This record gives sequence, structure tokens and C-alpha cells, in this order.
Amino acid sequence: MTLSISDVRLWQALDSRGNPTIAARVVAGAGVGDALAPAGASTGSYEAIFIRDANVDEYAGKSVRAHAREMQDRVREALLGRDAGDPADVDAALRALDPDPRLGSLGGNVGTAVSIAAWLAAANASGQEPWRWLAERTAAPASIPLPMVNIISGGAHAGSMIDIQDVLVVPVGARSFAQAIEWCWRVRAGTRAVLDDQGFTTALIADEGGLAAPFEANERAIEAVVAGIMRAGLRPGADMAIALDVAATECQVPGGYRIGGEVVNSAAFVDRVIGWRRDYPIVSIEDGAGEDDDEGWSRIASLVDSTQILGDDRYVTTVTRLDTGIARGEANSVLVKPNQAGTLEQALRVVRRALGVGWSPVVSARSGETEETWLADLATGTGAGQIKVGSTMRSERTAKWNRLLYLEQAHDLPYVGASALAPRS
Repeated sequence: MTLSISDVRLWQALDSRGNPTIAARVVAGAGVGDALAPAGASTGSYEAIFIRDANVDEYAGKSVRAHAREMQDRVREALLGRDAGDPADVDAALRALDPDPRLGSLGGNVGTAVSIAAWLAAANASGQEPWRWLAERTAAPASIPLPMVNIISGGAHAGSMIDIQDVLVVPVGARSFAQAIEWCWRVRAGTRAVLDDQGFTTALIADEGGLAAPFEANERAIEAVVAGIMRAGLRPGADMAIALDVAATECQVPGGYRIGGEVVNSAAFVDRVIGWRRDYPIVSIEDGAGEDDDEGWSRIASLVDSTQILGDDRYVTTVTRLDTGIARGEANSVLVKPNQAGTLEQALRVVRRALGVGWSPVVSARSGETEETWLADLATGTGAGQIKVGSTMRSERTAKWNRLLYLEQAHDLPYVGASALAPRS
């Protein structure tokens, strides 16, 4: 049954960094859905564009109020009568307004907010929770995802105190989501104690709630998290493993990559990342080479049989770019960020494509997040298997964890645990 959209409203709101973002309300039948678009600090060159107002002093040039006002009538007219219950129909209407794959005139921030709000309106009209509505219409096996939790931040998330962007943990030994989050909380507390012992200041936190410290080398940050796992009374590798978000594109400079205070070529950079995999209990490596570094991705592909090799800036939640990676066999996992693609439908296509070829999708938040919980429903309703939200601090992060804690205790949904990690041998 078609659920016709009868109204769309856009306005300016604030994200978790206090920066303006687009908010949208969609009305369809008796249903109403509200959504805000998140924003990234470390963004790939190929992702949908976050449009801010030009030549405006408001919010030091970060305002989106004029853009929301400019798009209001155009988006409303394009969506009136469209089916809120069909993400592909909403996507088609938005892309008819702006055929640019990166939504250069509409903005990925507008497309994301509107398409998510339409989904939530459809779920609301049907009296269903968003995850269930999504699962029924996509025939996906709904499940509670394995969390990937930020412990130490660097790069664009923490003033480049270390070169790599995040050192995270994956609770590979936990048997429930509730246990997984409690273990991650213990590791963060344990790592903070380790940093305190080393004389670092730990009162301040990074964009995603992680700890940050000016380590002399990236390896010392990884070692601090391993020590934090042990301080928490858990076994590195058996109970709790390490994941790295290298964010290699952010390390690129003329002549190669900057790491450890020196500039090295692609082979040397990737070999260092591969060395970390050998030396520490690492199960997942994200963006171990720059987004256009074909040589680097070919080199890190040597790990795909033993490690989750996760692409973010390389694939930017886009099926065509993902298909290239699949054909090359350079990875086995893809990060899924709806605002990278610009609409919910494009994100759903990436999840389906990844699962269809045996890759592991990881549904992910952004560093500039919102207090909304739809990301948890997206990961659950699609059966994606993994979710990456940030740390166990800051309300825009804990809102998602709390939603998953609720879903686990309120519904008969399986917790997938470490079985979601690629490779699955």
C-alpha cells in the first residue's frame, strides 16, 4: 500500500560538535518522522557533499539555514505524493532534483535527513518500530550487531595527537550485547587508568568520546589499549580484540604518507600497518591505504584471509565503488554511512550488495553526530552484523548503545557477536 507524503519541512539544527546541520520532518498518512543529518570530520573526496551557506557569517560560515530555506519548497514539491514506504521512490524523487551522484546542489545533508525522516514516518504510520519495518520490507534477518567501540582517538578526531584516527576494541568473546558494552566500558576505564599512570591528562575527550594523548608513536597508543584490556581483567585477542581506523587518506602528503614524523612511500606505510597486525591482537583494519592508492590497497589485500579489511573513504557507501573493490578482491568489509551516499536507499543497496557477496557491512556513525537512534535500528533491521558508533561516553553515542540494549532485552533478536567479522572462516 502506498503511503503518500503530504508534507516536508527543513530547518537548521545542531550536531554533537555544535555545528549546524539539516533537520527534516516528513508527514505521510498518520505518520510523522524527524531526522537530522550527521557530518564527518574526516571525509572522503567521493562522498555526497555537505552543503553550507556561502558568504554567510552566521556560525562562522558553517550555517545551513539559507540552504534549508532555499531547498524547502523544491524538496517538498518533489516529494508530495511520493511513497514514504518505498526508499527507492524517495531516492528517485531527490535525484530527479539533483542527478549529480554527490548531490552537489541538493546536498547530502538534505538527502540524508529527508530520506531517513521518510522511513521513520512510514514506520510511525504503520505502528512499527523502525528496525522491524525495515526488516519486513527488505526481508532481512534482523539481529543485534557486534559493536566496534572507540577507546583512543587521533587524526581528525583529536587534533592529530597520533597519526592514525582511532584505536578501537571489538568484544569478540562476549555472548550478548549487554555483556559486550559492559566489557567495552571496562576497557575504556582500564585504558584511562593506564594513561593516568603514564602521566597523561585524561579529563578531556575526543569528538567520539575516546581518550586522547600525545603518544610518541602510534604503537604506544595500540599498546595502551592492550594494557587497558588486561587492566579490565579481560584477555587480549580472546575476550577483546583491537580494531584500527587508520584513515590513511588523512596521512597523505606530497611524496607519500606522513607517519611517525617522517614521510614514507605507499609500500612502507602499508607495510607498517601490516606489521601492527602481526604484533598486536588486531582483527579489523579500516582504510589502511589512501582512497586512491591502488598500490596500497593491493598490498593490504594480503591480509584479507586473516583480517577484516574495511573500506570507508575508498567506497563511500556507493555500490559502483564497492563493486570495483569486490572485483579487485582488495578488502572484505565496507563501512556504511548513509550521509556518504546521501540517501537511505543508497545505503541499503550497499548493505545488500556486501552481504550478497560475503562481505561484512559495518553501519557507522559520524564524528559530528546527533542524539537520534535510527542508526541502531538501521543496523538491526538490515542484519548488517556490525555497528561502529564511537565510545561509551557522550550522549549522542550512548543513545545508540542504549537503543540496542533496549532492543536486545525487549525483542527476541539474536546477537550475532564475532561471527559477523570478516573473514568468516
